[in-house]
Amino acid sequence: MRAARIDGKQIAQQVRDDIQREVAARSAKGVPGLAVVLVGDDPASQIYVRNKRKMCEAVGIYSEEYRLPETAKESEVLERIEALNQNPKIHGILVQLPLPKEIDSRRVLDAVSPDKDVDGFHYLNVGKLVANRPGFVSCTPLGVIELLDRSKIEISGANAVVVGRSDIVGKPTALLLLHRNATVTICHSRTRDLAAVCREADILIAAIGKPQFITKDMVKPGAAVIDVGINRLPDGRLVGDVDFEGVSEVAGAITPVPGGVGPMTIAMLLLNTLQSVKYSEGQG
Repeated sequence: MRAARIDGKQIAQQVRDDIQREVAARSAKGVPGLAVVLVGDDPASQIYVRNKRKMCEAVGIYSEEYRLPETAKESEVLERIEALNQNPKIHGILVQLPLPKEIDSRRVLDAVSPDKDVDGFHYLNVGKLVANRPGFVSCTPLGVIELLDRSKIEISGANAVVVGRSDIVGKPTALLLLHRNATVTICHSRTRDLAAVCREADILIAAIGKPQFITKDMVKPGAAVIDVGINRLPDGRLVGDVDFEGVSEVAGAITPVPGGVGPMTIAMLLLNTLQSVKYSEGQG
């Protein structure tokens, strides 16, 4: 029996519908506002920003875009962020990555007010995640948890293996699972007998950045497999870090690429923006 397909597009639409209803219900209190800062003309970044704007409009969130040229100085970017930090109409600030190599990404991201850091990258919000205190969490890890929850996959008590230890996906995903009472193992390039470790997983998260790296012999029968990777093959196809066809023969549930975790990332960005308003009102 093939694995159940976890439809990220459908679940992301459910999340957006929930956000739209809540934004409409609280319209008398003011509309949540999201600002996106884009430096340079990277084509992929421009597509991402355009999609975010459309999603904001769809759920009733106010959005602003600030496009700076590739030649913009770091000081100009920091000035723009500080202005947005002080703007009461803006509740969330997103700096589109990657930034030009001449700009210190860490300095720029840390300049965003922790109260408006809807990407969850500021070190204060990372610290809150470690301590399991309310704060903003990176959107992709949040999306992973939402997919598991809405697919009725039990986290508490499960053996969870996260393949990948990045600050943006691997580590925060592992912490979220740990806070939900999973037993968590983080794997990486130095992990010995990776396949054996993966086969112990009830929940397997692939976020390693290698196309179709996870094969069916690495998966426990019936496991839930969440594929965070997105890779373009020489023939132009987009694939994840998981061999979808092979792993589908043994897994219990699996996310496709595209159409799995990807749509959830923007949905969680919108959710974080709404949550920022609640924090500003003393809720949360």
